[in-house]
Amino acid sequence: MKEFRQILPEEIVTLKEQRCHSQDWTKVWVASGFRPERVWDTAFSGDIRLGVFEATKELPSGIQIRSGICNAKLHNVSVGDNTCIEDIHGYIANYNIGADCIIENVDKIYTEGVSSFGNGIEVSVLNETGGREVPINNKLTAHFAYILALYRHKTELVKRMQELVSRYAVKVSSDRGTIGDNVTISHSGTLKNVVIGNCTNIEGTSFLVNGSINGNEHDPVYIGYGVNCKDFIISSGARVESGATIRKCFIGQGTILGKGYSANDSLFFSNCFGENGEASSIFAGPFTVTHHKSTLLIAGMFSFMNAGSGSNQSNHMYKLGPIHQGIMERGAKTTSDSYILWPSRIGAFSLVLGRHVSNTDTSSLPFSYLIEQDNTTYLYPGVNLKSVGTIRDAQKWPKRDLRKDPVKLDQINYNLLSPYTIQKMLDGRAILLELMRVSGETTDVFSYKSTKIKNTSLVNGIKYYETAIKKFLGNSIIKRLEKTRFKSVQEVRERLLPDTKIGLGEWLDISGLIAPKTEIDKLILGIETREISKITDINHFIREMHGNYYTYEWTWAYAKIREFFHIDPKEITIAQIIEIVGEWRDAVVGLDKMLYEDARDEFSLSSMTGFGADGSMDECRLDFEQVRGVFEKNPFVASVLKHIEVKTALGQELITRLESI
Repeated sequence: MKEFRQILPEEIVTLKEQRCHSQDWTKVWVASGFRPERVWDTAFSGDIRLGVFEATKELPSGIQIRSGICNAKLHNVSVGDNTCIEDIHGYIANYNIGADCIIENVDKIYTEGVSSFGNGIEVSVLNETGGREVPINNKLTAHFAYILALYRHKTELVKRMQELVSRYAVKVSSDRGTIGDNVTISHSGTLKNVVIGNCTNIEGTSFLVNGSINGNEHDPVYIGYGVNCKDFIISSGARVESGATIRKCFIGQGTILGKGYSANDSLFFSNCFGENGEASSIFAGPFTVTHHKSTLLIAGMFSFMNAGSGSNQSNHMYKLGPIHQGIMERGAKTTSDSYILWPSRIGAFSLVLGRHVSNTDTSSLPFSYLIEQDNTTYLYPGVNLKSVGTIRDAQKWPKRDLRKDPVKLDQINYNLLSPYTIQKMLDGRAILLELMRVSGETTDVFSYKSTKIKNTSLVNGIKYYETAIKKFLGNSIIKRLEKTRFKSVQEVRERLLPDTKIGLGEWLDISGLIAPKTEIDKLILGIETREISKITDINHFIREMHGNYYTYEWTWAYAKIREFFHIDPKEITIAQIIEIVGEWRDAVVGLDKMLYEDARDEFSLSSMTGFGADGSMDECRLDFEQVRGVFEKNPFVASVLKHIEVKTALGQELITRLESI
């Protein structure tokens, strides 16, 4: 704690000469080295603490300003060293202000009563009428919110989680707001009951009411022009700018909202991006992206999602109100002018094209296309596995993680193929085989949960799923046996044995976190029994679970080798491993070749339409190549060819090692 002394009589004289006054000078305390000549045209009331003002700051334009206080009214305020406060039109009241700040041309900054600064505010996600409320807080993760919102049937769990947040909200409550170090607040309206973390930059904001801005020196927060927020938490590294309107929202780390984006009763977790459109009661898991003015996301759960222009969902049947909800599992996307009638559940990494007016559940058929034809939803299972866009998405997400804060709230698994998606493919394959068995192999169109599946699509779906399953299981074996020389088949079998029993059974995607259901159940039990009694303990448990992903993954894959290949891994032979690696190599190369051909379509003659304006076909092709490049030299195409080469060599290397035993 910095030591302060009571202001000296001669310092009071200097301040009065500089048109400063106080209701009670005995309540004004200053730091050793205080320079009264740096304070003028200022009114003090209540308890005042003033630091040392001796530094000069240079603004980006090159203009230099001196620290100190000018033209302000301060009530119950502490001001840190070398902070500059100028031109406060109203007043600053009940605030602790850090060092090296710039606060200029602001209407009012004040704390009224005792505030929790947005902590504990209940956000009505998924159901606009309530029932799945999530109380937001500074430590909120996508995984905590997922469990609290969706596990309402576990009443003791919900009660305990709500208690934890309530206790935390009381802990951070105060009748004094805080502005951290190196904060800039300029040309803004009213800030009421707001805690502002270090290095935050607020400029041109309309108003901020009842919230916490958790920027820090590692990952500052920016709040820009025309923004107005009420009842909010904004996490480190976030940007809210360009007229965004926020009501009762959590804004996660690295999230960007701007260009007039409007959101209410919504949760946006890590690395979301929202511009122009609107969100209402959505659970936006990591990497939920929407760019377009005509796009409305409502009453849905999303993650790794991209919403096309005009995307819309309906949660209102005009009977009992807006009570319906929907889930688009990780990686699902919508095309322009898409529509989905809630309640529905769209499988992972699926593409929704057209307007779908029937409730459907395709969660067991991931990587599919849902295409509307004549008001009917046609399902194309597994076809998205061979899409260039799917692979590009998987590659770009880790690169687009904007979080610089060393403490990352959300634990994000970027894997396209995981026990979560592979189990769904195993289930999907079984469903498609059963449809074929029941309806007959010659059936033209099969019916599945309000969708239609054409015969060729069903047959291809089985093939796509089998290819992906072989790729995943083969890759798991290769990873397990890499960089090791074996002398006998028994050594190979021992190496294949899992390191833990954790990982067997069902896996879940808890909004970005992929984990065994047994571990999620263990977490839930710990919360219910009060063994886990702090939000930080829950977050620590989740971090450890995420860190052990690959250990748990191998346990699951080891068990699936028996199920899929009908081989007991405890008795597996060298010949059987070589056969699995061979099938893995065929699967990898096969999928890569499909990706290669899919990419080639982007360089077809039809794709060149509009190029080479006013010219011949040769000029059209040359213009296209100048803008888009040559197919063979495209970075993605080159990476696919390199991937084929590397994976082929990797498989052959293991086969050579095994054949030497």
